Amino acid sequence: MTYYIANRLVSKANEDGHIVGSRGSVGSSFAAHMFGITEVNPLPPHYRCPKCKHLEFIDDPQYLSGYDLPDKVCPECGEKMVGDGQNIPFETFLGFNADKTPDIDLNFPSDYQARAHNYIRDLLGEDFVFRAGTIETVAEKTAFGYARGFIERSGINPDTYPKAKIAYLASGCIDVKRTTGQHPGGIVVLPKGRSIYEFTPIQYPADDKESNWLTTHLDYHAALDAQLLKLDLLGHVDPLALRLMSLMTGVDVKKIPLNDSKVLSLFTSTKALELSENYLKNKIGSSGLPEYGTETCRDILLKAKPKTFAEVVAVAGLAHGTNVWAHNQEDLIRGGTMNLHNCVAARDDIMKYLIAHGVDSSVAFETMEKVRKGKKIPEKNLPILRKHGIPEYYIEACNKIKYLYPKAHAVAYATMAVRVGYFKVYYPLEFYAVWFSARCDAYDIRTMLAGYEKAKERYEELSRLLNDRTQKPVKKDEDLHAMLEVCIEMFERGYKFGNIDLYKSDATKFICDKENGLLIPPFTVIDGLGEAAASSVVEARKEGEFTSKEDLLRRTKLNGTNVEDLDSIGVLKGLGESDQMSLFEFGLEG
Repeated sequence: MTYYIANRLVSKANEDGHIVGSRGSVGSSFAAHMFGITEVNPLPPHYRCPKCKHLEFIDDPQYLSGYDLPDKVCPECGEKMVGDGQNIPFETFLGFNADKTPDIDLNFPSDYQARAHNYIRDLLGEDFVFRAGTIETVAEKTAFGYARGFIERSGINPDTYPKAKIAYLASGCIDVKRTTGQHPGGIVVLPKGRSIYEFTPIQYPADDKESNWLTTHLDYHAALDAQLLKLDLLGHVDPLALRLMSLMTGVDVKKIPLNDSKVLSLFTSTKALELSENYLKNKIGSSGLPEYGTETCRDILLKAKPKTFAEVVAVAGLAHGTNVWAHNQEDLIRGGTMNLHNCVAARDDIMKYLIAHGVDSSVAFETMEKVRKGKKIPEKNLPILRKHGIPEYYIEACNKIKYLYPKAHAVAYATMAVRVGYFKVYYPLEFYAVWFSARCDAYDIRTMLAGYEKAKERYEELSRLLNDRTQKPVKKDEDLHAMLEVCIEMFERGYKFGNIDLYKSDATKFICDKENGLLIPPFTVIDGLGEAAASSVVEARKEGEFTSKEDLLRRTKLNGTNVEDLDSIGVLKGLGESDQMSLFEFGLEG
């Protein structure tokens, strides 16, 4: 039933023209793949013919992903065959004895998430689905503040009161319930014939009786996860971004090749972008690619130099684990002891590696489960591993790990990044339009309009500010710094920003002017100009041109400051202050 529900959700989203990504280890399940829940195929690398269904498994250790297999035609019918399979054991999803409850997490486009939630309610009935509740508790620092406040209200100066007594009072408040909330995507499913009150009280979120959803009062993980099914239907920017690029270009995302040499080269060089010389001295072209543009990921890319899809997957695992790369496998890979083919990048790698060396599968599974949770290799398993020739450096690397990513999730991330990289190489203006529309968190429109030199100047200014250890970094400055990095790259590839256009600009999305190599910004790049006000301009202009600034204010939800800001950058050039015409315009003076 869990698979069926997930299948219906994904199918409905696909029918509505949206892409759905999978999270976690669900990609380890071949059943989930066949149900269409995840496109990650966990079988060993293989060829399959899309026409006659001829199948060939490849038993060659150099290929860890079917996407890396060389092109081949079907020996039966001559059709070009498809390379597939990521070699992921099902045990990471369902357990060694297939006795774990399937945990299916799905990433919907952020603008579709609410529709997915409503669909599951329509599918199963509103009496059987509830938003998963969360409980926010009092943290230690907050509890200390409560205790100090209590003492102060009692007429005692807390600065002269014994700190030990304040700490004692505070200790009684720590982890006490402070308020309730709801999981961002968790949906609890109730079995037919049961009442929700058998498991938990329910409430309106934030006591909002107008809400369409009821929320479990008890925290799901604390009280319900062993009894009720929870679906994680999350909103994510990646599927939204891919859909936007697909709509702009007409490219079918599912048909993008995942072994394109130019695209894969982005993870090791800037050659495909023709930016061997660039102001930021970037040696790789992963800027703007989801999950691979972070500082940690770039460091791994520079040192590990992935050249195949499987190696790009390994980088995702190394970057998202804890105590996996720095001061661990970084040293082993740089020293040549390990490489991206045999390192411990994901939890599944341990089980596959140990079984390949002759270790019993149950021992291999237990070792993987302990290491992925940061509990080290069980002492009783060490003699077995050594007996089968597992190197000491491998054992030591495993024992340093605190958390390991599932390979299926890493494959999903790598697939997303390669697809986005395809647009970056072959459809650059659309790539940048979507990046600035969907991924950018702050804008400096004046600098963007001023061009390359001003962008470099502002970037340097922010770099100095963020590197000043005497000041705490401001989130907006960090966001602007990241935005300008992409700006500079875009300028170096020969593209620019046009000004906001009162009659062409979208409310929230950047528009491509391919003829002139320009991106036309939306209205929301102006600080303080929200989506509602921006949308009101788009709607109002359908009724005819604006005759003055006064007319613009009257017909839209813009405020005076918005109009002044637009005017200051030349958007309202030629638009008068008022519709009133003076006598001087008729030549009637005197």
